[in-house]
Amino acid sequence: MARKTAPALAGLLAEESIRLGRSAVDRDDAIRQVGAALRECGAVDDSHVEAMLERERSVSTYVGEGIAIPHATFAGSDAVCRDALVIVQFPAGVDWDGHDVRVCVGIAAQGNGHIALLSQLATVLLARDNAATLCAATSPDQVLGLLRPKHSK
Repeated sequence: MARKTAPALAGLLAEESIRLGRSAVDRDDAIRQVGAALRECGAVDDSHVEAMLERERSVSTYVGEGIAIPHATFAGSDAVCRDALVIVQFPAGVDWDGHDVRVCVGIAAQGNGHIALLSQLATVLLARDNAATLCAATSPDQVLGLLRPKHSK
């Protein structure tokens, strides 16, 4: 049965899945780090990382504002055990095919659930201030604060 609405972003991101202040030698190293974080939180099995690299070879997951959202090909969804997000921050930046990426948001989603998650992430993260806040975050609480629903004041 298809999901009617995507789960809340903050509910898919555990504090231990937020990795700040990391470095990567290149785009593929960054994707491997994101894949390792997804594997360590129990969201995917080992084959998922190769599916993420395959996706990146065919279509870039760079979305702008210093953010990339690496995820697997549809075929890679078989490697997903549960829906989850991870965030890996690279303050010194990573060359992403000519773009400077400071933050990777990794997605693991069963079936075609990544489409709804990508839409939610784009809405939240591509706002200029939110992307800058995420790129400069120094604590998991700052990151989680961006993903929690905003209530009117």
